[in-house]
Amino acid sequence: MEVFKLKKYDLDDVKRLIELANKNDLSVLEIETKKGRRIRIEKNKPVAPAVAFNAAAPAPAVAPAPVQAPVAETAPVQQSAPTPATATAPQPTGKTIKAPMVGVFYQAASPEAEPYVTVGKTVKKGDTVCIIEAMKLMNEIQAEEDGTIKEILVKNGDIIEYGQPLFVIE
Repeated sequence: MEVFKLKKYDLDDVKRLIELANKNDLSVLEIETKKGRRIRIEKNKPVAPAVAFNAAAPAPAVAPAPVQAPVAETAPVQQSAPTPATATAPQPTGKTIKAPMVGVFYQAASPEAEPYVTVGKTVKKGDTVCIIEAMKLMNEIQAEEDGTIKEILVKNGDIIEYGQPLFVIE
């Protein structure tokens, strides 16, 4: 495998990295320098049907990340790809709040905190309904419209997919 020594990324360098990923049949290519700068290249692939399962500890999640520049020094190439389960979850009926990203679903800000929402709670547009952890970042997810939470479709700590329904709202 090739090792790149780059002080600054230009278009040709990015093309070489893409060719390297394709040549080695990698779905993700991430390079990180000793100074912590990263470039990540990911192939688009169809999203598998989402399946909820409980993990003993939060697993790393893969989410689209922008290419960052400049990057200096030699960096190792890392490959990470989640292995989603293959069972199909039933489709909810009614209006839903869907996951805007891949990650780990949390109902509250911390394990000791009260959940943001419960079944029967009325929410207004902009209210936080949950947190999705993606790449070690906690992202607050807000309601996109006013309504009442009819059903919570995932469990705390579940790994979720982009576009997966999280809540049924009426």
